[in-house]
Amino acid sequence: MKHEKFFRNNSVFTSRDFGKYLSSHNVSKRTQESLLSYYRKIGRIVRVKRGLYATIPVGFDNEAFIVDPYLLASKITPDAVLSHHTALEFFGYAYSVRNIFTYFASRPVETLVFQGHTIKGTRFPKSLLGKGKELFEVRIEEREGMNLRVTSVERTLVDTLDRPDLSGSWEEIWRSLESVEFFNLDIVIEYIQLLKNATTAAKVGFFLEQHREEFMVEDHYLSRSRREPGSFITGWNLIVPEEVIDRSWEEVL
Repeated sequence: MKHEKFFRNNSVFTSRDFGKYLSSHNVSKRTQESLLSYYRKIGRIVRVKRGLYATIPVGFDNEAFIVDPYLLASKITPDAVLSHHTALEFFGYAYSVRNIFTYFASRPVETLVFQGHTIKGTRFPKSLLGKGKELFEVRIEEREGMNLRVTSVERTLVDTLDRPDLSGSWEEIWRSLESVEFFNLDIVIEYIQLLKNATTAAKVGFFLEQHREEFMVEDHYLSRSRREPGSFITGWNLIVPEEVIDRSWEEVL
């Protein structure tokens, strides 16, 4: 096929990506649409949603082949950045695997469910957008020969505690963050200052205080929307769930 090179290099792509490639070969827009229809018909590509496609490797059945959900999430909007629990999973720090993949974007699209995976977007924090800092501590990583954007572990620490609802239970959050070997605390503090959220700063402070020795924390630094019973931690002015204080998940059953 004429366009095999494109498909080999683009496991997931948008119609704009394909159009840009074809335009460099002097192919008209009308022909581009015909080609997409043709390749879908023969099973070389599959439509994920309007404007978003995945390549099916030669020899695979398009009904059985599982498209990489990290790449799907990374291409779902032009500025998508893998975040929260998904970022922890990407770097190998998640305590358990989830079928929910989260990303930041200026304008997230409607939640997508594809092949059993849920891809859910959330807006960049307003405080970052106002400063043009939405890509602060965003890494470019390679997967299947493609580049994707993902938040660094330092930013992910803060983002996860800022929006715990996007990362699962407190046990999942605590155990995942505890598996990170090292945090650059200067970056953590800088990001907290950019967010300008006192509650998030307190959550991060509480977490680091609990792990003072592991992360070599000196005197540096859970969610108000959650109403479960808890104790008042005077040092951080937080209502903290008892399960986090007592680490109840470590109890022997």
